Amino acid sequence: MAEAERIIGTPDTPDAAGDGQELPDAEQEQAPERPRGRRRIAVLFAVAVFAYLLDLVSKMIVVAKLEHHEPIEIIGDWLRFAAIRNAGAAFGFGEAFTIIFTVIAAAVIVVIARLARKLYSVPWAIALGLLLGGALGNLTDRIFRAPGVFEGAVVDFIAPKHFAVFNLADSAIVCGGILIVLLSFRGLDPDGTVHKD
Repeated sequence: MAEAERIIGTPDTPDAAGDGQELPDAEQEQAPERPRGRRRIAVLFAVAVFAYLLDLVSKMIVVAKLEHHEPIEIIGDWLRFAAIRNAGAAFGFGEAFTIIFTVIAAAVIVVIARLARKLYSVPWAIALGLLLGGALGNLTDRIFRAPGVFEGAVVDFIAPKHFAVFNLADSAIVCGGILIVLLSFRGLDPDGTVHKD
């Protein structure tokens, strides 16, 4: 009887004692798996700086040595270096919306900076670094090149046959985008977790 009164009168006490071994297991099942290791912000910015500087130096050389000169054939007429100024987006589209493209590039940079706070995956750091470096490269042209601030024309010079002329910043953006699509298909998230949805 005393035992029955003790159980009825104090229901929380035996649960805590008797189920003490089960609660941690339940908590482990409900708690989300935390990413392990350090954040990969350094990788992101290292890749971004490399892509940005490579794009910047290549454009400086093109403007100094190739602009207003005949194109240079690299692989016959299949691949040439020909300097052009592109006020629009890819393929020369939207030349009247240069300011809008500038705002979009700035927004991409802000989004990547916010994602960096929960970045634990090296592949995602590389992908976002390529996007960041490419966006910064073309944004630099938009801000500092003629005809004016936020209306500048991007320097393009890689000219494959039957394809649009582009630059290294464009290449970095495309490679970063492709890598993000592949990572998403594999179920790898920026925080390092893997899902099978």
